[in-house]
Amino acid sequence: MSTAILTGPPVAGSPLEADLRTLGFDVRTANDATAAAELINAVPAHERIAVVDPRFVGHLHALRLALTDPRFPAAAVPGALTAQPAARAALARAVGRIPVGAGTAHLTDVLTDTLTESLDRDEAGLHRVELGSLVATVALTPAQREDAREAVAAVDDEAVRLRTAVKSRDGFFTTYGISPYSRYLARWCARRGLTPNQVTTASLLTALIAAGCAATGTRGGFVAAGFLLLFSFVLDCTDGQLARYSLQYSTMGAWLDATFDRAKEYAYYAGLALGAARGGDDVWALALGAMVLMTCRHVVDFSFNEANHDATANTSPTAALSGKLDSVGWTVWVRRMIVLPIGERWFMIAVLTALTTPRIVFYALLIGCALAACYTTAGRVLRSLTRRARRTDRAAQALADLADSGPLAELIARGARGRGRTGSFLAPVMAFLSAAVLLVWVLFEDDPTSWLTVGVAVCSALLAGAAVSRPLKGALDWLVPPFFRAGEYVTVLVLAARADVPGALPAAFGLVAAVAYHHYDTVYRIRGGTGAPPRWLVRATGGHEGRILVITVLAAALSPSGFTIALTALAVVLALLVLVESIRFWVSSQAPAVHDEGEPA
Repeated sequence: MSTAILTGPPVAGSPLEADLRTLGFDVRTANDATAAAELINAVPAHERIAVVDPRFVGHLHALRLALTDPRFPAAAVPGALTAQPAARAALARAVGRIPVGAGTAHLTDVLTDTLTESLDRDEAGLHRVELGSLVATVALTPAQREDAREAVAAVDDEAVRLRTAVKSRDGFFTTYGISPYSRYLARWCARRGLTPNQVTTASLLTALIAAGCAATGTRGGFVAAGFLLLFSFVLDCTDGQLARYSLQYSTMGAWLDATFDRAKEYAYYAGLALGAARGGDDVWALALGAMVLMTCRHVVDFSFNEANHDATANTSPTAALSGKLDSVGWTVWVRRMIVLPIGERWFMIAVLTALTTPRIVFYALLIGCALAACYTTAGRVLRSLTRRARRTDRAAQALADLADSGPLAELIARGARGRGRTGSFLAPVMAFLSAAVLLVWVLFEDDPTSWLTVGVAVCSALLAGAAVSRPLKGALDWLVPPFFRAGEYVTVLVLAARADVPGALPAAFGLVAAVAYHHYDTVYRIRGGTGAPPRWLVRATGGHEGRILVITVLAAALSPSGFTIALTALAVVLALLVLVESIRFWVSSQAPAVHDEGEPA
């Protein structure tokens, strides 16, 4: 339920009450501040409440932004404010502080402004809406009302609403190839009562159908897959634009949007690999390599962002140079295209699928993403080395959560605690060695499926434990999670490829997909402000070092065919474990409403 209270003298002929009812508010009126206070206190604490001055003149969309956005505990524009249940106590205090009697007219004449200032001082999470060209004002005289109405008539708020439904920062292909028409599709969906989550689900289903078409292995199937993948991306853009257009933000929507992107891309890789196999070409190693590269690249982005989320004294010559380049229009688009964001990536995959073969698709994807990963990682390393910043305990905890260390690494870390210095390069060096020692062994050893490999995995775990034995507050400590991801994922890929039996690489693909989902889920929980997954889940999945140890033991103890079966079983168990817990958490999550603005690269 939502209640709007009009506080002040009524204005004849004003469409305000009709506008409030259009926005879903039950409208009540109060002739003075005392009556308004009584009505505010009478509304149940679990309901959203709005306080609006009857003399308000402005665009409907200005009211919508101020009164219906679910992301903020409280929000305001001149003449209107709202408080969700989280800010109702602060609103009640603000109302209680308004004095009654002579000399208080300046506080009650425009009551909404007084309450807004009080909420701001109370640090109740008040959001002051940036109106841009929209109009929102309190007209105190007929002349002011006439001027305000003329200003409202001069701006088409529907055009503003459509324009702001599109992200202000996006890739070149998305900005010029999708958004010019997808915003109208978003409006069409809004007018028919469709929700962003429904559009997100439609995008997933379309991509799965595209993957099925690619799996046929026929030219017609590949062409259809390319077209369907592009349409899936159109829907993927539409769901976010619909959320912004209709202000239907939610934590569940952010999770679905982000995780479905990964599900669509990985399913499509699998469809291409199956289609290639029908034509006699085995590209499962390339498909798994593309998934590993893409996931590791995202982990670099996530770790860097979390490490610098609330860093103080955040200065860097590299960042200053980047800011200067942003002032030159064409360099902005070139730099956005270089990192191969999701729009450019999916466009490339779709076109190459329709015109070439799966092998060429994966070659292009691996080369393009490798170059993009080198570019972005090098830039972030330079920023980290040249900036002087003090990182917080929150950032250190986020990196520790992203590291996904299991019981074995925790035990080793406790034994190594106190050695080394926080803020040094010890952690990333240890994490690099942990991955490098294992990968060099499995790549170049004649028989990596031996018990010697298990010993190397134990050494890798010892180094991993040393890497996380101190708080991760160093300049390059954000590299620790990416090194761990690369070590785990590539080890699974190489051991499956060296098994050289049918089904080993598809089983490894499923295993890495399940583990990657767990790692993405960790990121989205941290982003949502709800913290990492529970420790029991991390321990149950073994942590990255525990999974590596189990996989190397299975490779050494079993025949190649038995190893394939074990990988499949492990993939199924891990997928069920992380999916059930993830779905349980997100369905019941009380995290603040958000909307994912897209992957960082």
